[in-house]
Amino acid sequence: MKTRFLTVAIILIALFQLEAAAQTRNRNTAPAVPTLMSSLPQSDAVAQVKVKQLLSEAMPRILANNPTKLSEVNASLDRFKDRTGLDPRMFNQVALGVRFTYPSEGVTKVQTVALADGTFSAAAMVAAGRVASNGKYREEKYHDKTIYIFTLDENIKLLGLFDVKIGELAATPLDTNTLALGDPAGVRSVIDASRSRKRANAELIALANRDPNAVIGFGSNVTEQLVANLDIGNAPIGADLRSLRQVYGSVATTETDLQLFLAARAVNAEAAKNFGDTLEGLKQFGALFVGRLSGAKGVLAKSALSNMKISSAANELQIRTSVAQAEVGPLLGN
Repeated sequence: MKTRFLTVAIILIALFQLEAAAQTRNRNTAPAVPTLMSSLPQSDAVAQVKVKQLLSEAMPRILANNPTKLSEVNASLDRFKDRTGLDPRMFNQVALGVRFTYPSEGVTKVQTVALADGTFSAAAMVAAGRVASNGKYREEKYHDKTIYIFTLDENIKLLGLFDVKIGELAATPLDTNTLALGDPAGVRSVIDASRSRKRANAELIALANRDPNAVIGFGSNVTEQLVANLDIGNAPIGADLRSLRQVYGSVATTETDLQLFLAARAVNAEAAKNFGDTLEGLKQFGALFVGRLSGAKGVLAKSALSNMKISSAANELQIRTSVAQAEVGPLLGN
C-alpha cells in the first residue's frame, strides 16, 4: 500500500496505529471495561463510534450553517437503508476491528469488521436487507449462525459522508440487538470470537476508551512492517514513525467545538522526544503555508494549527487541538 505522508496522518487520526515496554504499558493503561469492542476478534486496531450521538447531536451542529449538506447526508443514509435494509440512525454505537496483513513486499491488506448495536432487531434488519438487495445475496451456515452475504459492487457513502467501495457485504445477527458486518471472512472471525470466553484486544480497548465522553475513540498497534509499506516521502519522518509502537486518540464535541486528541507511544522516551521535536518543527514550518490557504480550508487549518499543543512524557507523545464546529461544516464530505 503506497500513500503520502498526509494520508498517513489522516489514517492515524481517523482510526488506527503504536507498544511500549511492558512495565510502562501496565503503569499507564487502565484496565479495559466491557464494551461492544470486547466482542471483536483479535485485531491490530480497534475503534468505537457513538453513531447515535454523532448523527443526532454532533452532525446537526457541525452542519448547522450548511443545510444543503445536511440534507445530502440524510438522503445518503436513506439510500443506504433502501439498498441494504440497514439504517445507521438506529445504531447506538459501532465497534470496528482492523487486521493488517502483508501478502507481498510493499503491500498492506486491511480487513475491517464491524459490530453494531442499537434499538433494533438485528434479524429483522438482515431480512429487510435480503429484500432490498433484489435477490443478490447468498446464505452461508457457520456453526450455529447464518451469514447473509449481499453482492453490492458499488460505492456507498459511509454515514452519508465517505465513499466506500463495497463488493460483498456479509451480515449476521449475534444476538437480538447486535449485528456483525464485514466481508465473509471477517464475520466468521466475529462468530468464532463470540463462541470463545477469551476476550481479545484488552489493551487496545483500554486506549480507545481513555475518553469515555468521546464520540470516536481508537487504539492501534504499529509495526515496523506497517510503516515500511507506507511511502512517507521523507526519511527523517519515516525513521520517527518506525520508532512508534502504539497510537490512540479520540474525537469529542462540545456545544461549539470539535476536539481532537492523538497520542503515540514510542520505543523509549528519547524516541518520543525526537518525534515531538520533529512535529514542533513541522508545526512552525506549516504556519508558513497555512497563510496561503484561502476560504474554508484556510480558516480551518489556521484554527487547528494555532490551537495545537504538543507534549511528551516518558515514552508517550500527545497532540491536542480544537476547531469550531462551524469551521468544519463547509468542508465536511468534500
